[in-house]
Amino acid sequence: MGIKRHIPNIITLLNLFSGSIAVIFAVKGNLVLAAIFVALGIFFDFFDGLAARVLDVKSEVGLQLDSLADVVTSGVVPGIVMYQLMNKALPASEFMNAEWDSSVFDVSIKPFALLGLLIILASAYRLAKFNVDERQTDSFIGLPTPANALLILSLPLILTYQPTGLASSLILNEWFLLGLTLVSCYLLNAELPLFALKFSDWGFKENKLRYFFIACCVALILLLKFVAVPAIILLYVLLSVFSNRRIEA
Repeated sequence: MGIKRHIPNIITLLNLFSGSIAVIFAVKGNLVLAAIFVALGIFFDFFDGLAARVLDVKSEVGLQLDSLADVVTSGVVPGIVMYQLMNKALPASEFMNAEWDSSVFDVSIKPFALLGLLIILASAYRLAKFNVDERQTDSFIGLPTPANALLILSLPLILTYQPTGLASSLILNEWFLLGLTLVSCYLLNAELPLFALKFSDWGFKENKLRYFFIACCVALILLLKFVAVPAIILLYVLLSVFSNRRIEA
């Protein structure tokens, strides 16, 4: 087997490395660069499993390492980003006049903002369950941590590159952020079956839901850019619920 059996783990470690860099940027308040390195980590996270299947070198160590890397990239980073956003949230009377600066953050700690770190706890618990849940080989139970991370990391990107009065007033509202945190924690660990983008073959009939979802993702990104991310996550959940009901019927 030689070096071949180590390739998936090397890719997983690149995920962890990217996530670690993202942690540094998130702590420093540069949420845009944190988002970029999280996206890079998620890219590696997708290809480590693919490499393991293609090379037929799946291992228990690889499974555990993958979850440990995801805890950092898709758990710790979005938790810190949510904390930073909640710490930055302004009084309601200042929403419309506030200017977003992704590199300037108040260094003081607001205890309320620490609730954003609940995302880290929920992500770690979700990943621990994933490792022992035999139902999640071809689908997911609860929102995958990478999807949740993209949802949270889209917020500073929207504020930076697509700022509007509505976006700023909503995303910089500490109660909205708290609500999103709680919904995020719930979705991560809910008994909610969600389809996975894993193709056993490329036939349309067997994968029409996946193809439809991918087409919608491309259209939404072209139309909405970063605002598309929350819309895509919502669409993903709704399509899964609709598909599950059709199967049960």
